[in-house]
Amino acid sequence: MVKLVEESAGTGDLLLQSLVLRQVRYEIKVFQGMFANGLPNPAQRTVEGALDFGGDSARGDLVGANLTLQLQDGRKIGIVISDDAGTIHTRPVCTTGCSCC
Repeated sequence: MVKLVEESAGTGDLLLQSLVLRQVRYEIKVFQGMFANGLPNPAQRTVEGALDFGGDSARGDLVGANLTLQLQDGRKIGIVISDDAGTIHTRPVCTTGCSCC
């Protein structure tokens, strides 16, 4: 089972590593997978949403890139831009334990 746990919209920074590429408007939904006993499954947390580049479409070189979206409240999430329209999803969780992402 998957449960919607958060919806958020605001203005944030789009980052490539620590470099701020530009400011964007965002709308995100956070979904949490649940175990049969009702507890959350941390490996099944996904974010879906969209970025608004202020009239511009996403630059082609950003589509598919591993980026970070810093939300208005300061939290950061790893994202991938899926298409020129600005559709986003979360990066796969690193399972190696290397702390690089």
